[in-house]
Amino acid sequence: MQVKNCLQKMALTPASGLQQLVENRRVFNLEKCELNVFESYQNAYHVPLTFNDLVITSMVRGKKVMHLFDQPAFDYLPGETVIVPSRETMIIDFPEATMSSPTQCIALAVDAGYINDTVNYLNQYYNAGEEKHNWHLHFNQYHFENDSEVTELINKLIRVCSSGDTSKNIYADLHLKELLIRLIQSQHLQQVAGEVTAGSNGTRMHYVLHYIHEHLTEKIAVDALSRKAYLSRNIFFKWFKQQLGITPLDYINRERVKLAKQLLGQPKYSIQAVSSLCGFSDVNYFIRVFRKTEGTTPKAWQRHLPAL
Repeated sequence: MQVKNCLQKMALTPASGLQQLVENRRVFNLEKCELNVFESYQNAYHVPLTFNDLVITSMVRGKKVMHLFDQPAFDYLPGETVIVPSRETMIIDFPEATMSSPTQCIALAVDAGYINDTVNYLNQYYNAGEEKHNWHLHFNQYHFENDSEVTELINKLIRVCSSGDTSKNIYADLHLKELLIRLIQSQHLQQVAGEVTAGSNGTRMHYVLHYIHEHLTEKIAVDALSRKAYLSRNIFFKWFKQQLGITPLDYINRERVKLAKQLLGQPKYSIQAVSSLCGFSDVNYFIRVFRKTEGTTPKAWQRHLPAL
């Protein structure tokens, strides 16, 4: 079921202003980045697109099929983001684009020096004592589902870049830096969570996440987690957020929602039962968390699942 935190739809280019029907392009230039808005109004296949800078793309409307990094092709849909390194060619299909139902995608091309400055900032200020690691933006994870915070940041960047505000370079700098940091933290979160799933328990963070996964259906107090990490509550909370980009409670709820989606696929479980089995003591709170994460209610999610 395709329900995501989607970007706000942008006005389409007037028909009189279209230069071409496939990947018609509007550009907004700033000091540290370039906002490109691409629209396609007819079917097309194997369309190449290359940028000289790293690019952060997000789908606004419609559907593309992406061929990237010699990996299997994948559907690219609203509510998703893809990052691509400089001079890496994307091959794109537009199987559903029409004049009445075009695709629209934004692409933020970001200066390499700016990215290096941001990564150096993370390495200087957000390395955790004996558990130091090198922050970097890598491309073994390049396809993201937008969470609500990433979506809002991209929406802000679109508004700032396309505005006539004389201070827009200042605002763009703030939002772009935060977006890069969140993407890097998201990659770190996926890496560490994958290591935990594979059985690694070698660092403080591995140990904490392993404990969360082992007790996901139970009540998990932040005080208990901070004791497991041998940190005070305040320092633990700050450390967790700096490392992974989300709070401990957000991580716990995210993992519980993943479990809930598995259980909702089994008709024998009611919403109340799923809520309880996933460690939520209040079904209304479970519904609110699920809706914030997935953009729909548990019941609506269950209703749209294929019949078993």
